[in-house]
Amino acid sequence: MTGAAATAPLLENEERSRILLVDDAPENLRILGECLRDRYTIMFAKNGPDALRLAARSPLPDLILLDVIMPGMDGYEVCRRLRRDPATRDIPIMFITAQNEETDEAMGLSLGAQDYIIKPFRSSLVRNRVANQLKYKLYRDHLNDLVHERTRQLVLTQEATIHAMASLAEWRDTETGAHIKRTQNYVRALAVYMAHLPKYEELDADAISWLYLSAPLHDVGKVAIADTVLHKPGPLTDEEYEAMKAHTTHGRAVLASADKFLGENSFLRIASDIAYCHHERWDGKGYPRGIAGEEIPLSARLMSVADVYDALRSKRVYKPAMPHETAVRIIVEGKGTQFDPEVVEAFVSLEEQFRLIAEKYSDV
Repeated sequence: MTGAAATAPLLENEERSRILLVDDAPENLRILGECLRDRYTIMFAKNGPDALRLAARSPLPDLILLDVIMPGMDGYEVCRRLRRDPATRDIPIMFITAQNEETDEAMGLSLGAQDYIIKPFRSSLVRNRVANQLKYKLYRDHLNDLVHERTRQLVLTQEATIHAMASLAEWRDTETGAHIKRTQNYVRALAVYMAHLPKYEELDADAISWLYLSAPLHDVGKVAIADTVLHKPGPLTDEEYEAMKAHTTHGRAVLASADKFLGENSFLRIASDIAYCHHERWDGKGYPRGIAGEEIPLSARLMSVADVYDALRSKRVYKPAMPHETAVRIIVEGKGTQFDPEVVEAFVSLEEQFRLIAEKYSDV
């Protein structure tokens, strides 16, 4: 009977729930199937491996009724494996077994089962318990859908906020359009590479996503820089350079004004660190604070390499674009002085990827 499905005619607009019955005794499968087949689509498995295979097959079962004592792989081990697999860990499980000690029930529930029924059982009890578990699953799935939709809307709002702020900076500085796209891709490449190093467990998928989205805000503080300085077609005077350096503190202030409304875990915190600290140096000789080493936020250390590489590769009114090889050499020369040595090592490993990004999002 392994893998078989029993169905009955559906009522209008009714969608049958799928139930997987797992028991090594064919007679038990027959009794359970007869008890439930009039209302549900039934699948059968006579051992643990078959149960795991059927449980992971799309469409997934809505509920699993699982025997405990089976040869080879018992029900407890089947439950453990189902809970470890992301594809099946949320499927409700009901143990149906002759194991009637209190410790047995406690074991089953501790493994994540939703119910524990002792054999011999009454058919009416099984039907009621199954119906209750399916109603609870329907309610839980509805709540999960609401949470996912709210989360999606929140992420869209966050992305729109970042895009609007980045666009504001781009309008002030005509050189930042492709620069923004390149630098955020450089930062993501570095973060993805360094995420595989044990020291950088903080670089999970969410952190990398927010680094990518926040990177365009690194120069948002330029909105507060005078046009005479921002668009000057030549070298800056010492006074003008000091004014330009203030874009880091202006950027932090701009982001802080929004961040204070969003709480301690605001998505703008990464953007603020990048805007404020991406001109700090590993040796402490940068600005605005002159902090050194790992005092500098990791996000800013990544942006520092990305920003300088892109500045070297880009044409400006006061300088030509440098070849990729020259830019790589200058970055490597700054290892341990201007740049975090480990970020530079990642950059060297990714230099061909940097070159391809520069070509893909070229200003030409």
